[in-house]
Amino acid sequence: MRRVRQGAALSRGGAGSRAAGEERALTSVAAGDRFQAAGDRLKGEEPGDTPRLWHVTLSVSGKEAPLKEVRRALEQLAHDHPFFLTSRYAVDHAEIRYWEEARDLHDAAAVALRLWGEHRQTAGLPPWEIVGLEVIDRVTYHQRIAEGYGPPPASPVGVHPF
Repeated sequence: MRRVRQGAALSRGGAGSRAAGEERALTSVAAGDRFQAAGDRLKGEEPGDTPRLWHVTLSVSGKEAPLKEVRRALEQLAHDHPFFLTSRYAVDHAEIRYWEEARDLHDAAAVALRLWGEHRQTAGLPPWEIVGLEVIDRVTYHQRIAEGYGPPPASPVGVHPF
């Protein structure tokens, strides 16, 4: 579990930040873990009190890197963080899709935006930059799939070339 001062990662003390010292726990979960949907909250719980499940798509790109090294690095990242559903890669870009449990979109996005940089060295990831981020709630993800215009469900799970 990671602890982060809420608002610090995104606003750096701007209008959206919380009082100094106020913390909020952020965690990552595997896609199949049990989740209490928004409509299934316990009586008396506020929406902000219950973590929600968010579908994250992180896109990175940069200078070309050997394909075998990119694959090995993404496999190491997936091994270190088994919450990953799938990742696709090429010599100059990659896309990572996974589920994140967080209280709100801001927390889920903050974790996603740190992911590549925090694990660049330990997983041997290429020095690419984040060029895209989509964070949507569970209901929206499933609605898109049902209507046939969202990304196909992440299968097969794992690391695959584009």
